[in-house]
Amino acid sequence: MHSIVELQDIVEQAIKNVQYPSQPAKLYEPISYIMSLGGKRIRPVLLLLSSELFNDDVAIAVEGALAIETFHNFTLIHDDIMDNAPIRRGKDTVHVKWGVNNAILSGDAMMVEANRHMTRLDTSVLKDVLTCFNDTASGVCEGQQLDMEFEQRTDVSIEEYINMIRLKTAVLVGGCMKIGAIIGGAGTEDANLLYDFGVNFGLAFQLQDDILDVYGDPVKFGKQVGGDIISNKQTFLLLKLKELAAAEDLAALKSLSGATDYAHKVKTVTRLYNKYKIRDLATAEMERRADIAFTSLDKVNIRDNRKAELNMLARSLINREH
Repeated sequence: MHSIVELQDIVEQAIKNVQYPSQPAKLYEPISYIMSLGGKRIRPVLLLLSSELFNDDVAIAVEGALAIETFHNFTLIHDDIMDNAPIRRGKDTVHVKWGVNNAILSGDAMMVEANRHMTRLDTSVLKDVLTCFNDTASGVCEGQQLDMEFEQRTDVSIEEYINMIRLKTAVLVGGCMKIGAIIGGAGTEDANLLYDFGVNFGLAFQLQDDILDVYGDPVKFGKQVGGDIISNKQTFLLLKLKELAAAEDLAALKSLSGATDYAHKVKTVTRLYNKYKIRDLATAEMERRADIAFTSLDKVNIRDNRKAELNMLARSLINREH
């Protein structure tokens, strides 16, 4: 089996080998651009790892990995438009470089390209893979819609938030795992266990991201600490604070929603988090989700030594500092 670094190299080389049409340039250049911006390639690596649990020939899953990475980057193009984000991985976003209309159309073309990659898989697995992929893609869209709706609401519950991040973030991780397993020849039970692992791991990952946004080292985290507080983003931490805070603290929190003194806002909300031990509660929920994930992984009917790379990667991501 391959190491994580080796699988990342396989993904990077596969991306470089993809040849998009040269014309219309404004349709395809943005695709090449965003696909070349890098990142950890976690989702395609997870797909390859899942396939390798059941089949030593990693080459059979490369087109699936390309499909997932293409789809993921398609969602980033459209998310950046919706968020009016100027920067992605330290570079101009696609809509900043080419305009919103071009970015929308290039994103649409990437969804087509993702399906094209999937259809190059062996026909024996194609129907099950496409079913999982389409269910996953629908879930991601549903999650994004809920996320946008939550921006206009003040009554979002923790249960609703968990469901939103499950759809927006975690189902794609679960889909990667299940698609990889199907390609590798896993049985239905093992494929579903890996899906459950991926979803709960994805939830733990996002909860850790919520925590790091407040308590992370800005140098290691790579972006502004307290960004979620500044933008009044509904996160597990904020929703838990609203659930537990006394009336006077809730009033203070509400008064800060439109504050422009961001340093004061971050400091005050963080103080409230500390007062109600919100970090500990969020960490406990993150660890609970991680435990559920690793319980599912333990049940997959494969020798533990074959799961070692996957286990190591997942634990390093959950315990990350950035």
